[in-house]
Amino acid sequence: MAKKYDDAVKRYDREALHSGPEAIGVIKSLGGKNFDEGVDLVVRLGVDPRKAEEMVRGTISLPAGSGKEVRVAVFAQGEAAAAAREAGAEFVGADDLAAEVEGGMLDFDVAIAAPDMMPTVGKLGRALGPRGLMPNPKTGTVTPDVAKAVAEFKGGKVEYRTDKFGNVHVPVGKVSFSADDLHRNLSAVYEELLRVKPNSAKGKYVRKVSVSSTMGPSVKLDPNRISSEDGPAADTPAAPAQGAPASEAPAEEAAAEVPAEAEAE
Repeated sequence: MAKKYDDAVKRYDREALHSGPEAIGVIKSLGGKNFDEGVDLVVRLGVDPRKAEEMVRGTISLPAGSGKEVRVAVFAQGEAAAAAREAGAEFVGADDLAAEVEGGMLDFDVAIAAPDMMPTVGKLGRALGPRGLMPNPKTGTVTPDVAKAVAEFKGGKVEYRTDKFGNVHVPVGKVSFSADDLHRNLSAVYEELLRVKPNSAKGKYVRKVSVSSTMGPSVKLDPNRISSEDGPAADTPAAPAQGAPASEAPAEEAAAEVPAEAEAE
């Protein structure tokens, strides 16, 4: 595994700032693993997540879908529960589902709750909170229309939020996606993060941007050219870098090395 990673980082310029299409071209050229790797965008934002007004959190529907099979749990009863089942939710229930979750059943990626179920769901904070699964109105996971929410999340809706360092880590598809689809997803997420910039954020808002595959090294992006169509065709492998160093941490690790508040403007 380490040898494949080291070989990959020698095949492109790790210090160059790429346009969106260029970065996607590099990611696709480094493929060849035994499974269809996910592609993740990591953006370091100049915010202080300790301040509620600077927490960046929300959802976005990826134009080309996520490529991931999303397992959904819905806390609902009556007609809402029936609608959730019809929409394709894997787990649907009220007190019975809450008891299963409290007992350790967490075989789902998204939890959705009808508003009348929140008194019950609120007691599951210790189980759902640490895993980022607690339903929240801001992310559309507390809603009276649970069936619509199920369809949206299964259709490519993803959640984003800053971690304690100010990083936002969002899946944007799979390596097997066409270059155009990956670029559409990447651009949509980046533009959404710009759109929700907190009014209280000071200084440079976008600090660093990178993209990587599940098992591959990160590729740096030029924040001003993420949506750019300039550069070589995105499906064309990038030229190998000359004298490139032999190792680098994955994108999410690299982005989180220094807390946002400690990074130089």
